[in-house]
Amino acid sequence: MVGESRSPIPLDVFSGGTKSNRSAGLTGPGGRFRLEGPLRVAFAGRTSTEDKQDPTLSLPRQLANSQTALHSALPGRAVVVAHFYDIESGRKDLDARGFGRGHERFSIPVPRDGGIQDLLSEAAQIDRRFDVVICESVDRIARRTYVGTQIENQLERLGIPLWASDEPISLNGKRSSQVLTRRVKQGVAEWYVLEMLEKSWGGFEIHTQQGFNVGRPPYGFLAKKVPHPVAARREQGATKHVLAPDPVCGPVVEAIFEIRVAERLGYQAIADQLNTDLNRYPAPVATAKSRTLGRWTYSSVRDVLGNPKYTGYMVWNRKATSSAGGRINPPEAWVWSAEPTHPGLVSVETFVEAQRVVQARQRSRSRQSGDSAETTGRLYVLRSYLTCVQCERRMFGKTDRGRVYYVCSPKRSHLPERHPAVVRVREEPLIAGLEEFFNREIFGAQRRERLRAVLARLDDRHLHEHEASIAALEAKIADLGRRRARVLDPLERLEEPSQALVQNINERSVGIAADLEGAQVKLRELRSRAPVRPCPELLDLLPVGTIDLDRLPVPVLRRLLDVFRLRMRYEREAGLVECEVTIAAEVVGAQQEAAAIVGVGQPGTSAGLCSTPYGEVGEPARSNPGARLTIPSRVPIP
Repeated sequence: MVGESRSPIPLDVFSGGTKSNRSAGLTGPGGRFRLEGPLRVAFAGRTSTEDKQDPTLSLPRQLANSQTALHSALPGRAVVVAHFYDIESGRKDLDARGFGRGHERFSIPVPRDGGIQDLLSEAAQIDRRFDVVICESVDRIARRTYVGTQIENQLERLGIPLWASDEPISLNGKRSSQVLTRRVKQGVAEWYVLEMLEKSWGGFEIHTQQGFNVGRPPYGFLAKKVPHPVAARREQGATKHVLAPDPVCGPVVEAIFEIRVAERLGYQAIADQLNTDLNRYPAPVATAKSRTLGRWTYSSVRDVLGNPKYTGYMVWNRKATSSAGGRINPPEAWVWSAEPTHPGLVSVETFVEAQRVVQARQRSRSRQSGDSAETTGRLYVLRSYLTCVQCERRMFGKTDRGRVYYVCSPKRSHLPERHPAVVRVREEPLIAGLEEFFNREIFGAQRRERLRAVLARLDDRHLHEHEASIAALEAKIADLGRRRARVLDPLERLEEPSQALVQNINERSVGIAADLEGAQVKLRELRSRAPVRPCPELLDLLPVGTIDLDRLPVPVLRRLLDVFRLRMRYEREAGLVECEVTIAAEVVGAQQEAAAIVGVGQPGTSAGLCSTPYGEVGEPARSNPGARLTIPSRVPIP
């Protein structure tokens, strides 16, 4: 028997304990084996990646080294009866391990009985096939010490030791040296991986700052090769890549952003529009051509509209390609170049405006036709534009006895104070109020006079609110500075302060410093977002006339409301609806076109001058990027 001490008394006379079968039983500090027949061993292996390593070489090597160690420690008395291995990162959590299918891509000359999850599952069975698990080195079990010891502990509780071919194999239960060696190696392995990741991260940051692209170029760009800066790599033919506009697909990207900003359509609606003319708007080609659909989809449009590389800045770490299956990382984790590094296809202002559409369109469909009409049973003209002022939720359409209503009915758990269980308003007065708003404030002959009074109130209010916010933050920063100074006073007065007092003061000082830093960041952000004076001259670019909303087809009416970025907020208690539209330099052309379609007269003759952070006084309003004008008005609803 392996590692069994001799007893002067026959063991079968004792009644305690249980008779061992072929499974290993561990006792004492590290356990001694009492086995009948050869020791049955399960091999555990792993390679990290499919593309940067060769599993057909690595896994047979790991198995051979493990068999050599077994032969040295137990010549002729151990046999490998099962093989478990995976092709995956060893830094994953245990519950995410063992589910990959990378091994199916290779012809590996090692039989496979499963992965790490299969090994642990069989280990828990009474009739398991093995008594011991062996690996080439402990970092093949996991690259993180916590996960490695977690697996080791699970096996130990089941009476199964975990051996490594590069560690002493203990047969007498003494494991102290083995544990010390293993823990040191696990710590070194984890340190090595983290250090390599940190250095790699730093390299990618510099790579991004220098404007080199990582991965496949986005749709609309071409990868322009440049010589590799390292001479040895350059001699081997290695290159780096910067982005250059694609003369065919670049204009398609511009068109997508224009449609999004001007018409505020959803991803699928934009895809449908592009698919009507694929010669003019060629569809993206997938990395694997077998996955290419030959048409635009919801996700392909979303990918274009969400990629900041189209502004000319290089961005890296947007997606967790290896650690989270391509999931989008939070924007604060992205790495940006300090300056534009390649020609942009859209301006920063247009890109920002396209992202704002996402917030405005949340949980809203693009149009009310086709399938949506069949689903709802009718077309609700104001759906997605109307919200309840008390809870800021969108109101949904409902038909009752032939009349159309818009309803707000939150769940009881989300019902704000003084909010009725159900708020509803008829569609007819809303349409009438909206028509009055357009004919009076937007297309009316006296619109400039009415706007002047509105802007006088808005300018003063916005300016005062901004100045009050800055003053409040400055006062808070000053107070935090005084508090931090008072916290340190006891240390200066006492000659030998106690350790507890020093620790308490340090903790309070760190908390105050964090609050101070947060307030300073908010103050810088607030100062950088000074109120922008509206550009009233944009209103002169729109035609003068009247419209009859009741006579417009629903698609035409909704396009008008979309391009003018209509927002409506219903105030039940006041019996009012607050209407608001935005005229912007980048979409005023589309707004003029929409007004002409609904039959409004010719635009005025004023060229229009404005002043915004994006341009100097005296530039034409139409060509001034970022120039905008928001027009609000409150209309009574009977």
